[in-house]
Amino acid sequence: MHTRNLGTNGPAVSVVGYGAWQAGGRNWGERSPDADVIAAMRAAIDSGQTWIDTAEVYGQGHSEELVGRAIAGRRDDVLLFTKVAPDDEGSGIRPDEIHAAIRASLRRLGTDRVDLYQVHWPDDGIPVEETWGAMARVVADGLAVHVGVSNFDRALVERCRPIHPVASVQNELSLLRQDDRAELLPWLAAEGIGYLAFSPIASGLLAGRIAADTTFPENDWRRDELTPERLADAVPRVERLAAIGERLGATAAQLAVAWVVHQPGVTGAICGTLSAENARANSAAGELELDPETLAEIDALF
Repeated sequence: MHTRNLGTNGPAVSVVGYGAWQAGGRNWGERSPDADVIAAMRAAIDSGQTWIDTAEVYGQGHSEELVGRAIAGRRDDVLLFTKVAPDDEGSGIRPDEIHAAIRASLRRLGTDRVDLYQVHWPDDGIPVEETWGAMARVVADGLAVHVGVSNFDRALVERCRPIHPVASVQNELSLLRQDDRAELLPWLAAEGIGYLAFSPIASGLLAGRIAADTTFPENDWRRDELTPERLADAVPRVERLAAIGERLGATAAQLAVAWVVHQPGVTGAICGTLSAENARANSAAGELELDPETLAEIDALF
């Protein structure tokens, strides 16, 4: 699989990495057996994905625990990325809270440091400078090699940079969510800051397996997100995407991931799955080469 550096001074990472949100087992409907989730993580690593992205709030620590079990005995084979969240859901992003949170994450992951520690989202009640100063100390203490942010805009990133380098920004990017494409991505690329795209398959919508009349159980967060109106708009376009993929020998999901990876400024796409087979398919998406004509054809659909 292709690799890129995570920003100017970050490590080389595969263009597709394993996303462990769903692995936490909450808010995604029926929970998968832990053994299946661990098998999916190991399949991702074995098929060329060099990093796993998780967070303390994914299953209230359960995702990190499963990641720790999946990489036991092979820590040097994978880069570990995790996050700390504001106290409405997580440990909190004040200085003392951050230091307690990363130590708890390290215990669950079974390691002495993470390669990237990220602020999961900002807290309007806490100055970002206060939070970022604590993140800098996490690096100084040797608990994280690099620090980054998630769900941040340019203005917040610019406030962080005088305190300590921002290795990466992790935001949502997909064919159905292109907010960062025009302005943020070119600026980050020019400034040498990495970009990790989450939900490149739009929480499964771009995989071509969700029909216009699909309903979700009450314990699946997509029940409110993927409304009948949104499905009615997206599903016909996904069907046309699948037709392009069939011509190229790829699935709709693989094309969706490859499109994200081909966007200038994107370092890597975060692909979550509970299936070893799908993990391998996601890795194959990181090897696809899309020519300008195909990219333009896909753009025209979305």
